Amino acid sequence: MNVKEVEQPPDPGTGGWVALVGAGPGDGGLLTVRAAELLGQAGLVVATADLADLARRHVRPDARLAEPADAAATAETLVRAARDGQLAVRLYRGDPLLSGGAAAEAAACAEAGVRFEIVPGVPLATAVPAYAGIPLASEPNAELRVIHAAEISRVAYSPATLVVLGADAGPAELGKMLIAAGWPEATPFAITWDGTTSTQQTVTSTLGRIGPDLKAAGVSLANTRGPAIAVVGEAVNMRGTLSWFETKPLFGWRVLVPRTKEQAAVVSQRLREYGAVPEEVPTIAVEPPRTPQQMERAVKGLVTGRYQWVAFTSVNAVRAVRERFEEYGLDARAFAGVKVAAVGEQTSRALLDFGIRPDLVPDQDQSAEGLAAAWPPYDDVLDPINRVLLPRADIATETLLARLIDIGWEAEDVTAYRTVRAAPPPAPIREAIKGGGFDAVLFTSSSTVRNLVGIAGKPHAVTVIGVIGPQTAKTAAEFGLRVDVTAPRPSMIALVDAMAEHGAALRAAAEEAGEPVRRPSERRRGARRRLR
Repeated sequence: MNVKEVEQPPDPGTGGWVALVGAGPGDGGLLTVRAAELLGQAGLVVATADLADLARRHVRPDARLAEPADAAATAETLVRAARDGQLAVRLYRGDPLLSGGAAAEAAACAEAGVRFEIVPGVPLATAVPAYAGIPLASEPNAELRVIHAAEISRVAYSPATLVVLGADAGPAELGKMLIAAGWPEATPFAITWDGTTSTQQTVTSTLGRIGPDLKAAGVSLANTRGPAIAVVGEAVNMRGTLSWFETKPLFGWRVLVPRTKEQAAVVSQRLREYGAVPEEVPTIAVEPPRTPQQMERAVKGLVTGRYQWVAFTSVNAVRAVRERFEEYGLDARAFAGVKVAAVGEQTSRALLDFGIRPDLVPDQDQSAEGLAAAWPPYDDVLDPINRVLLPRADIATETLLARLIDIGWEAEDVTAYRTVRAAPPPAPIREAIKGGGFDAVLFTSSSTVRNLVGIAGKPHAVTVIGVIGPQTAKTAAEFGLRVDVTAPRPSMIALVDAMAEHGAALRAAAEEAGEPVRRPSERRRGARRRLR
């Protein structure tokens, strides 16, 4: 998360302080801007293990993370860090005063004369029902009650919407106790586990049928995890209309993204928008060329006006040239007077980030072949220089090079980087690939197919296979893989969008047939059934 520049933490000896910060309900995107700022300044962060990963996304490299002890010991740790001149952040799930129990630690800071700040967080009581599609108040003056499950036996019936925290211990017992307190058996009831995360799971029922409906959904205390929030009242009936999170086309899908980590970032973000859980498994490692002299001469030629064109056929080629420019203290201005071609939209985006707008990008076939077909022939009147620089990988195809020569250009083919097969992923990832633990895999080139199979094995038959184009589909078929999704154009974003359309079609077909919506991995033999 990018935040604006903030003041630096106090220097040692000038007096530190304590921030009691709400982390929100689980979705890292719901962390407040103020919370992110403070985490970025903190010298010490005290957080439970389930919040440690969230904290690591924002803290400084030299920040210390510690787990809380009892309230008194934790308060002592915070006070000591503040007296040492540090900003000490205590991170709580949800809101620190509503569900985090921060009052005792705030009181200890006050007693010790240590400055403190309380930063509210998005509370579970409101966020989880919102992610489940349940409105807590449909009218401005509607009554809302929030209680803990331990208090359920004392709650008399009312038309209010009731939110029950800590409902995971015994949801069926909650229904029985509410009925005993005078609530009608037909009162709508919903319970959500792991709210606001990619493993969120909601079951709707009535107070009189909680037990049977949970059993029919395949849900038990043995196969659920994380905290649960229950909602009781007529508002639950709106879930069928307002459910937006669990109905995302790839909700909960575990999707393998076999690319270099830098290239996978855009794909992973798009997958998250569709509700998927991306796992980046590098299959290709990018390394500098063995002999750098070629690239050194090419950069010098760009600066001195040796080339009329430079053609970029990958994001890695743009990155390699940019890194070499930056080594020499050069920037995009060195491309003045040089025409630039890009193979497709991802490469174009990398050039734009460098400050260069490409002059030529193929409209349809965004590949080396498509760029070759779109390239204009050399004209000795209009083109003062006939040379084209082609920085690319050591294993690139010759199609573009041959085409440039055929239409009169003098092409200089320069190795800008090398691609090598990455190391095998950890054993659990390999087992998930071969055993059907992934719902989908996205292949963005023929080399990703060959390398993934080489380092990890073939994906299971239930795994949905998506490819970026016909050549990648052909390679996948050669390895015996069934291709389910092909991008309408050779773009990583287009491939993710096509996979989302496929997921939406599977969901619609299951709903039309009156069947539970299941992920592809849940269809393999022996997979545990979970309602989504």
